Amino acid sequence: MRRLVRALAIALLILAAGCTANSRSDTLTATLNAYQSTLRWGDIRSAEQFVDPDYRAAHPLSAFDLARFGQVRVSEYDAGAGPVPVNEGEVRQSVVINLINEHTQSERSIVDHQTWRWDAATKHWWLTSGL
Repeated sequence: MRRLVRALAIALLILAAGCTANSRSDTLTATLNAYQSTLRWGDIRSAEQFVDPDYRAAHPLSAFDLARFGQVRVSEYDAGAGPVPVNEGEVRQSVVINLINEHTQSERSIVDHQTWRWDAATKHWWLTSGL
């Protein structure tokens, strides 16, 4: 009987460890999807909330930056292959973003190289590469 209880306890520990990793992965997926949607809707103030607080404090958006973001609209956001793990708490992804200038109606593409960091204390992914 003790062997059965011990085996069950070990199985539960392994399962719990796997759920933690899946939870972090699920949180990353949800964060990246929410960030994409926020950019697509052109809500730069909300997109700024995805940026690491330390980075945000060191690099605040100026009125000029906000005006520049206000004159473009995202027409496409292509994450391609998706995030690539760098280490245990960091992923990178390159995203092709098509922007339309509202004044000229011309479209151009940019490549946004994003770095995301897992914060275990808050259980949150932060964009550390800025907007």
